[in-house]
Amino acid sequence: MAIFTSDYAFLIYGILILVISGDVLVRGSVSLARNFKISTLIVGVTVVSFGTSAPELIVSINAALTGHPEIAIGNVVGSNISNIALVLAITAIILPIAVAKNSVHIDWPVMMASGILLYFMSLTNGSIEQYEGVIFIIILVLYILFIIHKGKKERKHAPEFKKPQYNVFFSLGFIVVSIVGMYFGSTFLINGASKIALDWGVSERVISVTVIAFGTSVPELSTSVIAAIKKESDISVGNILGSNIFNVFAILGITASIKDVSVSSKILSSDILWMLASFILLLVFMFVPKKYKIARVGGIILLMFYISYIYISFSG
Repeated sequence: MAIFTSDYAFLIYGILILVISGDVLVRGSVSLARNFKISTLIVGVTVVSFGTSAPELIVSINAALTGHPEIAIGNVVGSNISNIALVLAITAIILPIAVAKNSVHIDWPVMMASGILLYFMSLTNGSIEQYEGVIFIIILVLYILFIIHKGKKERKHAPEFKKPQYNVFFSLGFIVVSIVGMYFGSTFLINGASKIALDWGVSERVISVTVIAFGTSVPELSTSVIAAIKKESDISVGNILGSNIFNVFAILGITASIKDVSVSSKILSSDILWMLASFILLLVFMFVPKKYKIARVGGIILLMFYISYIYISFSG
């Protein structure tokens, strides 16, 4: 019976609860958005992105408040890398992904800017301070308002609203239940991961940018693969770009506004640079070999990039 109460078991419990809760949150959020007739593109970049980023948010806040800063920041950076080099890679390998022009011209630049801003803020004093967290939140609000405004203008001439799966009451109920689930899932995940890091003799940073980041990226993986199969490329790519933007501006913004988040020299000199490199690679593969399409070859190269990152993280 000890196997069911081991650190590894709690790690698995945490990931499973986060995956299930993330799926429930996405279902509830999308249904709620459709009840209010919000378009798919806006849903993908805002509602779904925030929904699939919620596990990272709960994990990072929980980690920061319980004295695990490397998990708080490593979870975000590692998740951003896995979203692109694992999630989009696998999705593109299964089915090449069409990319909306808005994703290239608006969402990617904002995502890149978020990464550069995170790097230079961390470089300045080795942490994301409370006032910087507030700046992140303000930028995020402005971005959301811009996307919603632009989306409404574009959809006036060609509305494509889908019927909501649940009514407003049930949609809200799913959201509440999923948030509660993610709180307990994140607690299990952090406790199990931090103890495993000690057992393995590796840092919490390595566990956070690999195991925890993968666990909290599973909702993005399932959402993007399903969206690609259903030909909902706006959700598939928009979800990833939006999720990465939310990871920095919302998750680190909210977490840092509650408590300063210290950034270790290793995360600053390695992981954040890998993250920025993955952003640049994504831009390349949105144009090569075909414009506005991520081909299978791009997915394969991105996946090799991710495997290299994981290998170097554990061996370094």
